[in-house]
Amino acid sequence: MARIGYARVSTIDQDFDGQLARLKTEGCAIIRSEKVSGGSRDGRTELATVMEFLRPGDELVVTRLDRLGRDTRDVLNLIHEAEQRGASVTVLDPHVSTRGELGHVVITVLGMVATMERRFIRARQREGIERAKAAGVYKGGKRKLDYERVKAMRDGGLGPTEIAQSLKCSRIHIYRILQKV
Repeated sequence: MARIGYARVSTIDQDFDGQLARLKTEGCAIIRSEKVSGGSRDGRTELATVMEFLRPGDELVVTRLDRLGRDTRDVLNLIHEAEQRGASVTVLDPHVSTRGELGHVVITVLGMVATMERRFIRARQREGIERAKAAGVYKGGKRKLDYERVKAMRDGGLGPTEIAQSLKCSRIHIYRILQKV
């Protein structure tokens, strides 16, 4: 039986040192971490690796449920997948595990709270964008990838999968860019 830790932060300017330290303190022999949004599983390669690695008797450990995901359905699907592999999921804050029957209820409620929080964040973000547009200072989000570089890579003979691997992004992101250029 292995305790496998998973740490996640949403943006590049955040760090997960606190999560990593806590997971080490809790005895996680293996810890995977990534900087990516928890709104969906898109681009969460480390989480996919952890899920594939889980074996019967293993325990997936996260510091808070929102580190696993911010969508109730996605969190419950991840827990279901872990259990299908014979593994359990433990959240450290508040401490709850899927090993007990009550743990499932608590995790479901926490997942619903995380979903609500994500909706509140989006609403505040939309309000801020509308205020910035009204003030004439909104310029839109920054592009994370250079569209011309993606186009040049395609024109150079690379396929979407190879481009995505090279740029360390999702293939879906590449398809969307290629539709625009």
